Amino acid sequence: MPYRSLMLRRAFGVAILALSLAPLPASAHAILESSTPPAGGSVPAGTVAMQFHYNSRIDRQRSRLVLTRPDHGQTTLKIAADDPPEVLSTTAELTPGSYSVRWQVLAIDGHITRGDVRFTVTGR
Repeated sequence: MPYRSLMLRRAFGVAILALSLAPLPASAHAILESSTPPAGGSVPAGTVAMQFHYNSRIDRQRSRLVLTRPDHGQTTLKIAADDPPEVLSTTAELTPGSYSVRWQVLAIDGHITRGDVRFTVTGR
């Protein structure tokens, strides 16, 4: 085998090895960074503004917020259309009791993440 051909094969092998060991870009899931009301927090009864801030852009049309009331009934909340791309917000008229918002978001990278934010509504 000619010397030049051997060197090309070795160079090609080294390049393939280097590419296989190179770190791949991580796919970022949308992670909830903060919420209003905060998890475990409390807010007064009445019209409650809720905001959910994520670490990446989310697909608003394919995301969902579901409120679980103290009687365990559920309501899908309408998501505001004019928020920044990493924020979901909504409002709801709430009476005293324990509530939970189940969030499900689709990140721009195509991954779905979900979680719950529990909070208490106190008397006015």
